[in-house]
Amino acid sequence: MQQKSKLFLQALKYSIPHLGKCMQKEHLNHCNFADRYYHRIKLKKYHLTKCLQNKPSISELARNIPSRNFSCKNFLSSKQENEKPLSENMDAFEKVRAKLETQPQEEYEIINAEIKHGGFVYYQEGCCLVRSKDEEADNDNYEVLFNLEELKLEQPFIDCIRVAPDEKYVAAKIRTEDSEASTCIVVKLSDQPVMEASFPNVSSFEWVKDEEDEDVLFYTFQRNLRCHDVYRATFGDNKRNERFYTEKDPSFFVFLYLTKDSRFLTMNIMSKTTSEVWLIDGLSPWDPPVLIQKRIHGVLYYVEHRDDELYILTNVGEPTEFKLMRTAADTPAIMNWDLFFTMKRNTKVVDLDMFKDHCVLFLKHSNLLYVNVIGLADDSVRSLKLPPWACGFIIDTNSDPKNCPFQLCSPIRPPKYYTYKFAEGKLFEETGHEDPITKTSRVLRMEAKSKDGKLVPMTVFHKTDSEDLQKKPLLVQVYGAYGMDLKMNFRPERRVLVDDGWILAYCHVRGGGELGLQWHADGRLTKKLNGLADLEACIKTLHDQGFSQPSLTALTAFSAGGVLVGALCNSSPELLRAVTLEAPFLDVLNTMMDTTLPLTLEELEEWGNPSSDENHKNYIKRYCPCQNIKPQHYPSIHITAYENDERVPLKGIVNYTEKLKEAIAEHAKDSGEGYQVPNIILDIQPGGNHVIEDSHKKITAQIKFLYEELGLDSTSVFDNLKKYLKF
Repeated sequence: MQQKSKLFLQALKYSIPHLGKCMQKEHLNHCNFADRYYHRIKLKKYHLTKCLQNKPSISELARNIPSRNFSCKNFLSSKQENEKPLSENMDAFEKVRAKLETQPQEEYEIINAEIKHGGFVYYQEGCCLVRSKDEEADNDNYEVLFNLEELKLEQPFIDCIRVAPDEKYVAAKIRTEDSEASTCIVVKLSDQPVMEASFPNVSSFEWVKDEEDEDVLFYTFQRNLRCHDVYRATFGDNKRNERFYTEKDPSFFVFLYLTKDSRFLTMNIMSKTTSEVWLIDGLSPWDPPVLIQKRIHGVLYYVEHRDDELYILTNVGEPTEFKLMRTAADTPAIMNWDLFFTMKRNTKVVDLDMFKDHCVLFLKHSNLLYVNVIGLADDSVRSLKLPPWACGFIIDTNSDPKNCPFQLCSPIRPPKYYTYKFAEGKLFEETGHEDPITKTSRVLRMEAKSKDGKLVPMTVFHKTDSEDLQKKPLLVQVYGAYGMDLKMNFRPERRVLVDDGWILAYCHVRGGGELGLQWHADGRLTKKLNGLADLEACIKTLHDQGFSQPSLTALTAFSAGGVLVGALCNSSPELLRAVTLEAPFLDVLNTMMDTTLPLTLEELEEWGNPSSDENHKNYIKRYCPCQNIKPQHYPSIHITAYENDERVPLKGIVNYTEKLKEAIAEHAKDSGEGYQVPNIILDIQPGGNHVIEDSHKKITAQIKFLYEELGLDSTSVFDNLKKYLKF
C-alpha cells in the first residue's frame, strides 16, 4: 500500500528508499543529480541481472498538508569542487556504440549500481565494491575497495554509490533482496582501502567539501519507513556525526539532492502535494541553509542550479501542471520566480537534465515520448518526437557538457542508446544489430472511452504475424495510484509472452501520472472510482476491437494497483479468466484507519481519512476490495505476498483471501455439480521487502499459473525464458 510518489527527476531513485506502497525500486523521476549514476551494459550471453532501476524521477508526488511557518530555528546549530570533466577526446556515446555495434541486444547484463567519478568507475563486482580506470571498466582489472561479506548479510547488493569530491572517500548503500533495511558504509581510499564508518537505515546521502577541504557527508535516516532526520558526518582526525535537521510533520519526508554542478545540496521536504526546499552551500556546508520558499499547501517545486540561477520545476499557478521557472540564486522566494517554459496540455514531465548551455526536458505527451532541448543563451526550443515503439526513458547520468545520452526501452524491447549532440543539434541512435522484436511485433497506442466520456490511453503489444487476435491470450496490466506511471521498463518475461503469441495491454487509467498532475487528481480520494471505470472500459474496448476474449484474458498488478484489480473482480468478474497480484493493497479501509502503521499518515492525501471523515469512509467502502466480496463467480487469482512487508501488511492480504474463499464456496453450493471452482492461491514468501521484481521463482510461478488457468501449452515459453533468466 504505502508509497511515496515519484520525485523531481531521477536523483530520487537512489535518494529515497523504495518510495511507497507500490513502486519500485522505482521508481522518483526528475533531475539528474550528484555524482552521476549511469547504467552500464556489460556484454554477457543471455543473463539479465537486477533489472533496470530507473533513477528517481520528477513529479508525481505530493498531496495535502496545511501550510505552516518554517525558519532556521528548525535546524540544529553547528559550524567541492565540481566533478572532473571527461577528457576532451572522450565521447561516451561513441564508446558505447562501438561496444554494441557487433553484439545482439539479447546478450547483455545490466549493472545498475555504478558511478563514474574522475578517471574511475565505481561498481559492484561479485560480492565486492570495486573501482577501475574508466577505460578498463569492462575488463577484470579492478581494485577491491570493500568485501560486502564483512557485513554478514544474506546476498547483499549495492544500491547506491557516492564518491567524495577529491576521491578520499567513497560511500555505498548496501541492501538485501528480502529487506528494505540498508547500511551505508564509508570507505577511505588509500593504498589499502579501509572501512571508516557505517550507518544503519540510510536513505539518501551526498558529499560536499567545506572551506578547509574536509569532506562532509550529509545523509537522511529512515525509521519505520519514515525519513525525517538529516545528519552530517566527517571522518579522519576530525571525526563527528551530528543531527542537522528533523522534520516534525509525519506527513512529510526528507531527501537530499546535489545539483548537477555540485554548487548546492538541496534538502527537499515533501508530502504528496506540497514541497519545501532548502539550499546548503556546497562550498560552505557549515553555514545556515537558505530557504527557497516555505511550504504552501498544494505547491510542488524542485530545484536545479546553473550560473547563479535556480531553475525550478513547479506546479504553481494555472494550470496546475508542471512548468519551468527561474530566478536568481540570491533571490529565491516565489515572488521572484519568472516563467521560463510551459508544457502542452496532457504532458507529463518525466525528467530534467541541466547542462552548461542547455536544459533538456524528457516528456510524455499523449502517451508518446519527446525530448525538448532548450537553449539557455537564446531561449530556443527544439522538440524531438521519439520512436513510437519507445515507452520509457532511462536517463544516463553523465558530466559530458557536449552530449546528452539516454536510453529508450519498452516492456518487450531491451534499452537502446540515443545521444543528443548539442554542437550538431541532432539526435543520434546506436547503430548495429537491430533487435528482431522490432519487426516481429507491433505497438499500438489506443484509447478507451470511460463512463464519463474521458478518453483513457492504452499501449498494446502483439506479434505482427498473429492471426485471429480474438483467440489469443491477453494480459492486461494496471496501476492507477499516486500519480505514478505504469512501469514500462524492459521485462524479459513480457518479451517471452509476446513471442509466444500473447497480447499485452497497459492501461493508463486515472490516478496514475501518464497525462500529468490532473490525471492523478482525477483518480484519488473521492475520485478513485474513475480509475475502476477506466479499467473496465479499457478491457471492454480491447474485446470489442477483437483483442482476445474474457475466457483468455488475465489481469495483473502489484501493490496499490491491487485496489483497482480487486475492485474489478468484485464488480465485473465476467471480463476475466485469471489474475496475478504481487504484494497487493486490498484492505484499504482497515489499513487507512490504523494510524499505528508506518505510512498511513502519509497516505491520507491519496486514499482519504476514514477515521475522521465519514464521507471518505463511505466512499472507500464503495470500492475497497475486501469490503465488497460477495458470493459470485470470480476469476482464478494468484497472490504473491511477503511475510514481513511493512508497506502492505500481510494481515490484510490473508483476510482478503479467506473472505474470498468463503464467498466462492458459498456460491459453489448453489451452482450445481458442473461448476468449476476458481483457484485462489496465496503464495507467502519470506522476507521483508515490498516487491522483489526479479525473483525467478515468482516469475516462474506466475507464468505457470496463467498458462494452466487459460489452458495453454507452456513448453516453449519456459524454454525461451531460460535465455534471459538463470534458473
